[in-house]
Amino acid sequence: MKVVLTESADAGAELVAERILTALRAKPELVLGLATGSTPLGVYARLRAACARGEASFKHVRTFNLDEYLDLPAEHPQSYRHFMREHLFDGLDMPREHAFFPPTEGNDLLRRCQAYEDRIVAEGGIDIQLLGMGRNGHIGFNEPTSSLRSRTRIKTLDERTLKDNARFYAEGEPQPVLAVTMGIGTILDARKILLQVTGAKKAKAVQEVVEGPVSSFFPASALQLHPRVEAFVDPPAAALLRMRDYYATTRGYELKLDAEGRL
Repeated sequence: MKVVLTESADAGAELVAERILTALRAKPELVLGLATGSTPLGVYARLRAACARGEASFKHVRTFNLDEYLDLPAEHPQSYRHFMREHLFDGLDMPREHAFFPPTEGNDLLRRCQAYEDRIVAEGGIDIQLLGMGRNGHIGFNEPTSSLRSRTRIKTLDERTLKDNARFYAEGEPQPVLAVTMGIGTILDARKILLQVTGAKKAKAVQEVVEGPVSSFFPASALQLHPRVEAFVDPPAAALLRMRDYYATTRGYELKLDAEGRL
């Protein structure tokens, strides 16, 4: 895993957006795996701005979202379909039918979860998977003890996740406890993974995920098994990393080689 220590959360968002836009210029029919939550908002703002300036077109892009709450209507303000429209899709020139979400309503969900996997394959697989990470190390809604080979399926949300998300719901409003999520195995099938982590509350999880053993107890640690992962970590989130100086030195040499045109 390549750890990129950023000057700030905003600087990390800039780097992640640059990676996506560079890939888009090389492959206009890019297939993106997308995340929700507060972490990717800076990335999405930059993608919208690039599209508005005419510097990027998403007309041929396909997207697959990591997860969605079970039985939460698409128009609900806390649904991830609503989130993606508000924070990304409404500002892009991408046709709405190019955006895919896990199945969360109706019956026959197990078969339809497999159909979601099949659709990813049919579109050529995910080129870049964008990820955030929960304080308990979850990616998507793959909570601690999730199988490291899991596929798209229904998951019960962990108590830590429910507490972290409670702020989005009014007092007394029912909060979803079930969701459909891509599995860890599904995520690891992506050709490249961009993980962005910000804030002091994530510092312990970052240490475990980056420098600890691969364990289902910290699902994001499975990213160590992928050959092309970049983890963009801001100073508060990087505070407990034992090898911070090494990561900074490595980044310096990488930038030097890139400036010399050797990468």
